[in-house]
Amino acid sequence: MIRPSKRFLDRAKSNIRRYQKVLQSAKARDIGESDTVLIVTDFLADVLGYDKYAEITSEFVIRSTFCDLAIKTNGQLRFLIEVKAIGTELRENHLRQAVDYGANQGAEWVLLTNGTDWRAYRIRFEQPISHDLVFDVDLLDPACKSSDLLPMLYLISREALGGAHIDQYWRQKEATNRFVITQVLLSPPVLGQLRRELRRLAPGLRISEEDLATLLQLEVLKRDALEGDKAEAAAKRVRRAVRKRERQRATEESSDDQVSPVAVTRASAAPMTAKPVGAH
Repeated sequence: MIRPSKRFLDRAKSNIRRYQKVLQSAKARDIGESDTVLIVTDFLADVLGYDKYAEITSEFVIRSTFCDLAIKTNGQLRFLIEVKAIGTELRENHLRQAVDYGANQGAEWVLLTNGTDWRAYRIRFEQPISHDLVFDVDLLDPACKSSDLLPMLYLISREALGGAHIDQYWRQKEATNRFVITQVLLSPPVLGQLRRELRRLAPGLRISEEDLATLLQLEVLKRDALEGDKAEAAAKRVRRAVRKRERQRATEESSDDQVSPVAVTRASAAPMTAKPVGAH
């Protein structure tokens, strides 16, 4: 659960409504990208808490063009920010250059925004380089409550950087997405437990773990969670975790089976030093 700091909440609550009015007006006037950048810069300072003159910059060059904005604190690049005009519908291809640049510079996070819609992406350092959408919030969405909006904004705020809250949120979300859950259900340990539970319900039931896996794939689980690159990546992750646990278990069992050399020495020496019964 995300718990925004009091300092962030005090500042954000007093400014968010003001910026919602500013954004509504700007959207009605259909302002261009450069004017949207100005509003986003002020939002980063007034709502998210960054120092406008020391921590927000537009000096990062991406393939001979400038990235719209970047957040840099204590000499470290935290976020690359791609800004589009307020009337532009955001698409993932808008951040292709920022993701490539972030990967080359070791920056893990990219923000894509048109002022109203804010999306946070985590760069995945793989071959090829990819990225995950971690959250998406719309400041002007009437269905989005403050209790939902503020925790997400807190993740990219100045106060949250020290505790790496957004990294923790991403890891939790990654570990509980539908692709990972699907592969966990199909893993040998879970299939084995499921088989045992079914046999308790129906003694004498003859069903193998392979049969259960087939049943889950064909009749229980959704196909879109079983296919595609994300499903394959989740399957690899779960297989690695299962193998690691099996190796740890084998190591522990091996250690339990081995008798301490000290204990062996003492045990073998005991008969030699023991005094015969009845001896004086």
